[in-house]
Amino acid sequence: MNDDKDLQEIQELQAVLREDSSNFQARRRLAVVLLDKGFNEEALKQFQFLISIFPQDAGLYYNKGIVHEKMRDLPKAEHAYLKAIELAPDETDFYYNLGLVYIDMKEFDKAIEMFKRVLETDTDDSNSFFNLGLCYVKKEQPDIAKICFMKAVAINNNDIFAHFHLGYIYKNEGKIDEAIAEYKKVIEQSPNYSWAYFNIASIMYEKKDYNSALTYLQKTLEYNPRDVEAYKIITKILFKLERYDEAMMMMKAALEEIPDNGDLFYLMAQIYKNKQMFDEYRQCMELATKHQETLSVSPKQIHLEMERTLS
Repeated sequence: MNDDKDLQEIQELQAVLREDSSNFQARRRLAVVLLDKGFNEEALKQFQFLISIFPQDAGLYYNKGIVHEKMRDLPKAEHAYLKAIELAPDETDFYYNLGLVYIDMKEFDKAIEMFKRVLETDTDDSNSFFNLGLCYVKKEQPDIAKICFMKAVAINNNDIFAHFHLGYIYKNEGKIDEAIAEYKKVIEQSPNYSWAYFNIASIMYEKKDYNSALTYLQKTLEYNPRDVEAYKIITKILFKLERYDEAMMMMKAALEEIPDNGDLFYLMAQIYKNKQMFDEYRQCMELATKHQETLSVSPKQIHLEMERTLS
């Protein structure tokens, strides 16, 4: 119903402008509604026209930047936000959006500068702390990133992405209990976040707690049935536990879900080799080589292994 109302409003505003093209209030409203509804090119035309009439209006440049950002024209988005900042240097939203553009452009130092400008005015902006953390992760400065993520969750404990990144940093620091605690906070707030289950499973796998790892991997697949890495680790665990029939069933389910993955065919081949089903083994090895873009083993290695196995 809301979509119908918005489309009706667009039509009504267009009718108003046909009657009076100088009704700038209606044109502003039209531009905003078009932007909200994803009619980016039409919205851009309206904002550009309004800027030609009101060249000192910072808000128009800001909205123009949003349109360019949605259209993935990042240099033009940057230019529009910079013009908005030039006209209204106290508007923190302008710096924040420009910071996001710089992240997309991989200009992380510039992004950091923008988010710090936001925090000079709004010291409790958890989103800016989170994005600062992302920038420092990209700059391979995890110690500073951790401080930023910790500040983000101190302000907004519901920030699951900050908790997730903290878990990753703690894991790399060897602080396993802290890492698991962060991932569990993610799960508490977002029970369908498959990567949190997967990361806990990976920790359990490294600790050789295979039963716990299997539990979390099954939850991973419940919410993301196309998670190749989850299938691969489950199969490796079942092999270690000598539960070969279960491993075969798991790989069959994996290949039904993802029928074009070289690594999955290679793992299935190993199961067939273990069960001395050599025709099926050969077929899966050949299929693995046909999907080299998703194959971790070199085709040369596969051919050598087949020669040794089938000789």
